[in-house]
Amino acid sequence: MIVCVCQNVSDRAIRAAVDAGASTLAEIRAQLNVGNCCGKCNAFAKTLVRAHIEDKAIKAVEVRREIVAA
Repeated sequence: MIVCVCQNVSDRAIRAAVDAGASTLAEIRAQLNVGNCCGKCNAFAKTLVRAHIEDKAIKAVEVRREIVAA
């Protein structure tokens, strides 16, 4: 889905930037130019960044548990 209409930035692009190492909205903004025009997408973009980082952390813990259990 498109998160930033002004710059045509999708949720996939934001998740990919987080996967590549971005961890703050400022870093996402610098990479993708999201939220630099009207700013209406900033709150959702920030929520998306946080949620994806949390999801990655949860998955990492699950993988560690599987490795320990094996």
